[in-house]
Amino acid sequence: MNFKLPKITIYDRYMFKQVTLASCVTILLFTIVWIAPETLLSTIRGALSGEYGLKTALLLLFYELPKILDKAFPVGLLLGTLFTFDKMSKDSELTIFRAVGMSFPRIIAPVVALSIIFTFLCFITGDKGTPMAAEKMRAIRGALKTSQYIYTQKDDTGHPLVAVVVSKSIERELQNVMVLDFSNEVYQDVHQLSNIYSAKKGTAYDDKWVLEDITNYRISNDGIYFDIRHIDKMNILNGEAATNAYTLMSYSNVKERDINNKDLAKYVKLLKQEKLSEEYNGTLNKYLQRFFHPLVCILLAILGCILGFSKPREQRLVGFTIAIGCIFVYYITLPFFDLLAEKEILSPYITSTFPILAFTAAICAFYKSKDL
Repeated sequence: MNFKLPKITIYDRYMFKQVTLASCVTILLFTIVWIAPETLLSTIRGALSGEYGLKTALLLLFYELPKILDKAFPVGLLLGTLFTFDKMSKDSELTIFRAVGMSFPRIIAPVVALSIIFTFLCFITGDKGTPMAAEKMRAIRGALKTSQYIYTQKDDTGHPLVAVVVSKSIERELQNVMVLDFSNEVYQDVHQLSNIYSAKKGTAYDDKWVLEDITNYRISNDGIYFDIRHIDKMNILNGEAATNAYTLMSYSNVKERDINNKDLAKYVKLLKQEKLSEEYNGTLNKYLQRFFHPLVCILLAILGCILGFSKPREQRLVGFTIAIGCIFVYYITLPFFDLLAEKEILSPYITSTFPILAFTAAICAFYKSKDL
């Protein structure tokens, strides 16, 4: 059986070119509007104050682009297809295409092919572009990764063994660390402490955490310390616990968009292993969105085609109003679904796929209403 690729016609090239041009213009305008208010002004202010030169200022603006393009691709496709099809409807071009026997799926075939390309670009931008740009911006600004974190090590029954409170960390250097050593006694659901260690500094190695210059407070069963002693050096969180604690602390102050898919998947797995349910559900929702968000490009492109089909005297404002409303509702509800997943009200698999299902339902509804 010989497989043949679909033949690319003059119509396909024409439609592909028109939608591509309109979508790129929309993406450009969206990027300018998004970057202009705050980012551009702060960059210009920094350049004028001598904080950095013109080249650095341009690089900072360039590295802002990936996180904007991640949102701009779906918007550009929706408005680009809508504008193109609306114009072709007003010029009776779509009427001619239908008159010569072209079905709606055949008419939008070039648009779907274009949307698949944009879907790939959107996915690559979220996976590689945004994390790399964030790392470059930190390097330019000379910003060090600092973290504050509380790590609790538990046994198989959920009983806390050790809680490590890190007031400040710069990379692997720890400062003002407090270690709470729990006893096996539990009073009215309160876990009794046996020791409190207060260290001025420490180091997080791959296989252990080492604290230095430590003051140890020994706690009696009555909750009162009865002895104070000084310790020069001690090890805590040995083996896998040390590795897990450092990973969790490193990612605690990093935005999800600044982590690539591979590392984010490992982070999600670690959160589940450590039974950090809220962080696990919220991060899993974000991870799943990495795969479902690019698919919105295809759905919005099809929706734009449908909304662009109009009668010669039909008001153009209606389609554009619906399109803007869809974009607004989509992006304004994403944080709401993040919260629902984080608080375990809905499963992350539901919150991450709901926009896809909603847009699919909207496409079906508008397709039937326009009788295409």
